Amino acid sequence: MAFQIRTPHFLLSLLLTSLVFTKIARAEPTGSSWNPAHSEKLQSVVDAAVQTTLQKFADKKLGTNELAVTLIDLRDADRPIQASYRGGEQIYPASVIKLFYLVAAHRWMEDGKLQDTEELRRAMRDMIVDSGNEPTHYIVDLLTGTTSGPELSDAEIKEWHDKRNAVNRYFSSLGFTNINVNKKPWGDGPYGRETQAIKLFTPKRNWLTTDATARLLTEIVTRTSISAKRSDEMMELLQRDTRFVTLAGSGFQTTKSYFFLGRFICRQSSRGVGADEHIAFHPLAIIRF
Repeated sequence: MAFQIRTPHFLLSLLLTSLVFTKIARAEPTGSSWNPAHSEKLQSVVDAAVQTTLQKFADKKLGTNELAVTLIDLRDADRPIQASYRGGEQIYPASVIKLFYLVAAHRWMEDGKLQDTEELRRAMRDMIVDSGNEPTHYIVDLLTGTTSGPELSDAEIKEWHDKRNAVNRYFSSLGFTNINVNKKPWGDGPYGRETQAIKLFTPKRNWLTTDATARLLTEIVTRTSISAKRSDEMMELLQRDTRFVTLAGSGFQTTKSYFFLGRFICRQSSRGVGADEHIAFHPLAIIRF
């Protein structure tokens, strides 16, 4: 069936985070480095979307520094093109960080560093499908060999923090920059050694950029994240049927199934580190085939 969407609202759905929009054949992993060409045509789309959104949310006092966009065109999957607005700026990602933990878990399993168990698969499913924090805590523990708990001695907390940076080291080795992936997502907030580490070390929070998030999603969609099989398994968890999803005020309408990852758009709350205030809901990515 035809893809139907109202253009102004679609532009609003593009931004406030990042978007990958594709109609591509699934390619086998190539191992090539990430270096999409900049497109002036796509840049004009991004710029128009930014201006439209700033005008739309002017009454909410949405600032130019509260917005980031990365748009990637993968219709030619061998030669992706990209445009962005503040795509390299660090943003507190809330639950979007779970996508990076998902990829890391598959990498660890592929390398034999994690055993592929029913419990791990259950946690991965609950982390992505239900956006659960508790299963994410379990996966972070497995990935890093650390656990939450009471405060540690100075020497112990330094060793703990070094282990907790295992996922950061992995993504850094792939060329990801300007991100921090070493915190657990919390509801009521961190306690014990988690708070101790926040006080002692920087960065204090998880950080992502829309460029980094768009790259990760692109690699999953093009089946180049870890392996084709593992990319397919990750996409299976991301699949949503938007016929049964209502995005209030988004104007998103479709009669097809899409891979869909959404999140509340957050502003940092006065409640402190790990807390956020939800102001709107928009798709992080709409991936069309």
